[in-house]
Amino acid sequence: MKQYFKNYLKLLNFAKDYKLVMLGAVLCMGVSTLFEGVSLGMIGPLIDRVFTNKKIVIPGDMPDFIVQIIDRLNAIDSQTFLNFIIIFLPLLFLVKGIFLFLQEYLMNVVGQGVVRDVRNRLYSKFQELSMDFYAKSKVGELMSRVTNDVSIITNAISYAFKDLAFQSMKLVFFSVCAIGLGFKISWKLPLVIFVLFPAIMFPVTRVARKIKRFTVEVQKRIADLNTHMSETISGAHIVKAFCREKFEINKFKEINQHYYKFSLKSIKRTLFLSPLTEFVGILGAALILSIIGKELLAERISFGSFATFMVFLMSIIQPLKKLSNVHAINQKALAASTRIYEILDEQPTIKEKPGALAITDFKKDIVFTDLYFSYNKVDGDVLKNVDLTVKKGEMVAFVGHSGAGKTTLVNLLPRFYDPDRGYVSIDDKRLTDLKTKDLRSMISIVSQESVLFNTTVKENIAYGKDEVNEALIIEAARRAHALEFIDSLPDRFDTIIGDRGLRLSGGEKQRISIARAIVKDSPILILDEATSQLDSVSERLIQDAFAYLMKGKTVFVIAHRLATIQKADKIVVMEKGRIVEQGRHEDLIKSAKLYKKLYELQFSE
Repeated sequence: MKQYFKNYLKLLNFAKDYKLVMLGAVLCMGVSTLFEGVSLGMIGPLIDRVFTNKKIVIPGDMPDFIVQIIDRLNAIDSQTFLNFIIIFLPLLFLVKGIFLFLQEYLMNVVGQGVVRDVRNRLYSKFQELSMDFYAKSKVGELMSRVTNDVSIITNAISYAFKDLAFQSMKLVFFSVCAIGLGFKISWKLPLVIFVLFPAIMFPVTRVARKIKRFTVEVQKRIADLNTHMSETISGAHIVKAFCREKFEINKFKEINQHYYKFSLKSIKRTLFLSPLTEFVGILGAALILSIIGKELLAERISFGSFATFMVFLMSIIQPLKKLSNVHAINQKALAASTRIYEILDEQPTIKEKPGALAITDFKKDIVFTDLYFSYNKVDGDVLKNVDLTVKKGEMVAFVGHSGAGKTTLVNLLPRFYDPDRGYVSIDDKRLTDLKTKDLRSMISIVSQESVLFNTTVKENIAYGKDEVNEALIIEAARRAHALEFIDSLPDRFDTIIGDRGLRLSGGEKQRISIARAIVKDSPILILDEATSQLDSVSERLIQDAFAYLMKGKTVFVIAHRLATIQKADKIVVMEKGRIVEQGRHEDLIKSAKLYKKLYELQFSE
């Protein structure tokens, strides 16, 4: 129980910025509860003084102020009392309705605010986390945390918290009224109330534990569904090319069936709570009638007094039912909260040191010193004993078989990862001592897989800078030989290119990426298979774009097509994570065994 409250307080921490709003809602709940109690308390006098035209009779000693109220009510003639009720009740319910509206509205302000804030926090956290986090995460599961899990905790904070506070007030208020009035009628009546609570709460707590377990499974299945849909929709052309539609449909149905099964188990147990509490309440009412029936028939107790007691007693049932549902909702929310905090508590592996140095350019060189790197301990080192110096203004090309570590080595430069041993430095300053944003602002990347966004051509080209004039965008597109196909698009630079640029061909997407790098105009340029999506004609057209783009820059090129890097100042040959050969093309072709072998394999085809 202690852990439950600890976890619940952690859940409510999402709403800490809305304390005053929640306090206002709770005050409105208190006023609503008071007015509801008054309206229920009017039932007895209404029955005795209007419907049966008899005096209000409550056995036993009562406090003086209650005796005086009853005496005054008994002294009023029935018609006058009826006229009072006709005027008073509508006003009573109007005021109660106003406060009910205010509490609902204020709690919705909290709920919707929490949705916005937690989603903002999650998305900000996604941007903060390092690349190794994304390497081990599923896109669909991360999307599920932002959508489904956030909605669940919002229900707990807005609706469930509202019911927890409001129904608890009603439960306490109505219980006090029922117990106090019950003792005056018969000492046996309050005992029924003390039996009702454990009879309802014991099964509620047992069922709620199972609901939490099933909720965890439901959330996992939702994440699996999102992942499956994300992968198969983005890879639709592969699914169709390999005729795997039926396989993917069956796989989706299987995941969906598990979701359906666990959802029903959770729903079944949640629905079970309501009739259970109602049944226990009716048993209590029957027991009360058996205890007090004779007193009522003998008119030793007025029917109005008994009816008031029964109304207060039966009014306890609704708060108990709602509180049992609150417990079920909270169990679901605690599971969702755990999943959200897994993301929020995740720490980026790439961290900027306090007092990190600013950098906007470099003067001398970039040095890779005794580097070792592994993505995980199991697979072993991807880079081993790498030493390399790249002078400012040089074009360095990396070649080797797939998996040799070329892209991994280059990814250490913008600090997508940090080496396990060794370091990378710029002008004798280690990258770990520099401001990460400054470092990455110095680097432009054109990668093998062109990453474009579902927005306009113009916004994709200008993505690397906050403010770019249109003339620069057009010039960059011209330099990248993208202007030809952009002019043929329906809205030219304002054309939406679709999810991941699906409305463009591979070569067109690649040229947009090159134009983006031209606009950013960073002193360091990384080209990772940048011409892999281009046909031979397009590749020739774009060589002058590269010449313009690389002018005055330090360039890192990863290429399988050796014809494109023969003019590099330095060619670095990698094998199994090591640098095995390096030099100019003319020297390597004469003396380097692996480079010569790679070259001959390509040009003998």
